[in-house]
Amino acid sequence: MRKICKILKKKDVGAIGIGAMIVFIAMVLVAGIAAAVLVQTANDLEIQAMQTGKETTAEVATGLHVFSVTGHVSNNEIDNMTIAIKPRAGSSDIDLSETVLEVSDGDIKVLLSYNSSATWNFNVSVDADDGQIFGTGAWNETNEEFGIIVLEDADGSCTVDTPVINRGDLVVLCICTSACFDGNGMDPREDIWGIVMPEDGSAGMFAFRVPSSLTAYTIYDLY
Repeated sequence: MRKICKILKKKDVGAIGIGAMIVFIAMVLVAGIAAAVLVQTANDLEIQAMQTGKETTAEVATGLHVFSVTGHVSNNEIDNMTIAIKPRAGSSDIDLSETVLEVSDGDIKVLLSYNSSATWNFNVSVDADDGQIFGTGAWNETNEEFGIIVLEDADGSCTVDTPVINRGDLVVLCICTSACFDGNGMDPREDIWGIVMPEDGSAGMFAFRVPSSLTAYTIYDLY
């Protein structure tokens, strides 16, 4: 027993204590770094979850509803077309200047957008004299543009420079189909489909077949 006590000298015991302290401090530092990383990761995940939740809510609640499509007939073809839209229930504000309108007849697909500099493509009401929607404006949009006719806008949010629609607003998108489809418009029996894609939220879709005869009337309800 005395031999063992001689072996474990005081300086040896001190060396062991210092080593244990170094190990303990290292463990504390590692634990602190790990805790900081976990806290930062948790904060990042929380921020990302909140942002994803907001985007998902906007994607589900926001959107456009197409409730009417009307065509104007000239020379046995539909040369102009209107698409009546409104925001879906619970939808947030929708900027029509950031909205894309896609229309196809199976052979040609066009992508139309709003051009705020073409002021003649925007009207705050239908024709004041006779109320005819196809008597409003110049109806000379190109194959890259759609026009806007405001039917209902209580808060005045839809203007020529910032065409923003919200709850209760009703607008009509105007298309010169004769310009979109190589100057021929929409012929009888053609299958047409389209989609109105807002910047955020669900799109409004429509599809119809052009009547087999376009000689009886000048205006046709297509959808």
